[in-house]
Amino acid sequence: MKIVKFLLKLIVWLAVLGGAGYGVYRYMESKKESAAVVSYRTARLVRTDIARTVEATGTVQPIKKVEVGAQVNGRIVKLFVDYNSVVTNRQVVALIDPQVYEANYKSSLGELHSNEANVKKCEAQLVLAEKTLRRKEELVKKDMAPVADYDNALEVRDTAVASLAAARASVERSQASVTQAKANLDYCTIISPVNGIVLERSVDEGQTVVSSMNAVPIFKIATDLKRIQVEATVPEADIGSVKDGQNVSFTVDSYPGLTFTGVVTQVRMASTTTSSVVTYPVIIEADNPGDRLFPGMTANISVHIAEAKGVLAAVSAAFRYRPADKHLGPEGQFPPKKQAEGSHDARKTLYVLDDDGEPKKLLVETGLSDSTYTEIKTKENLEGREVVLGVMAAPTMPASGGQSSNPFMPKRPQRTSRRTGVQRPPR
Repeated sequence: MKIVKFLLKLIVWLAVLGGAGYGVYRYMESKKESAAVVSYRTARLVRTDIARTVEATGTVQPIKKVEVGAQVNGRIVKLFVDYNSVVTNRQVVALIDPQVYEANYKSSLGELHSNEANVKKCEAQLVLAEKTLRRKEELVKKDMAPVADYDNALEVRDTAVASLAAARASVERSQASVTQAKANLDYCTIISPVNGIVLERSVDEGQTVVSSMNAVPIFKIATDLKRIQVEATVPEADIGSVKDGQNVSFTVDSYPGLTFTGVVTQVRMASTTTSSVVTYPVIIEADNPGDRLFPGMTANISVHIAEAKGVLAAVSAAFRYRPADKHLGPEGQFPPKKQAEGSHDARKTLYVLDDDGEPKKLLVETGLSDSTYTEIKTKENLEGREVVLGVMAAPTMPASGGQSSNPFMPKRPQRTSRRTGVQRPPR
């Protein structure tokens, strides 16, 4: 009986030791599997074109826009053009009822003729007064007439001279009145001052316009839309990089995938502050192929500040990678270092995979950068090399039972069998 109990205890202890050894074995195997599946996210060093741009938004506008208005009061009796009508310089576009202005013109013209006739009358009176004065002068010299008759004749001559001057002044006033009346009559016929397209029409036929201090707008005419301008607003942080003559590309929502090109023609100093943000207007001129661009469209512009073609470049995210190391700190960060006063290293750090698949630290000088790539300036032949962007690890399979185990986690208490005295895991 004692031998049987001893054998049972021996079997139990062997089973416990075997289970513990198997657990340690599975844990070590899982650690090896985890280490084996660690890999790096990489990207190749390639040659590409890099452009540094300033992004902004703007509004498409005609290069020249003219308001055609009414300078006289009256009823619109005829409109000869409408929205989108193509007009030419000196073309009649509208007509205001001219009856009142025709009457004023004729009245002024009649007054002018009357004053011109009065001038001729005054000229005749002057001629007679001068003849009378000469006769009186001869008679006085021969003592055949009193001196008083000569004085009276002189007074009549001087009065005739003054009357003639006043008559001539009246003629000048009448001429000015005729000119004004003729201008008002001409204003009843509204003409286009430019070649272009009608953008807006503000009145209808039969409507009465009243022009007091300012001309009442009737039409807005844009010059030929074969060429347009974009009025963009650029923040003060970027305005220092924008110069006249720089190339610009822009898109509009109406034509997805279609890019238009233009040139910066003016950087204006008239700033605007909105919600503490200071912006400056930038004028861009561009061709309008197919007349696709309409005034008022919103343009998303990119001003090309600098450009590099066919340069060696790395994905910009590669410069942010840092390996997880106890000396370097967590991944993506360097511990702060104290540099010697006055020292500065303009180079940046890349990690390039070597032949063993391990990241190798490399200091490079960088150049132009955009949102995707950064230019690398180096004499080494690095084209095609893989740079590290980050670390990725594949998930490991659980050791058993579909659940992973950790030997350092606290375990639930075990129960002891009443019959054998062997400890069993909880159900």
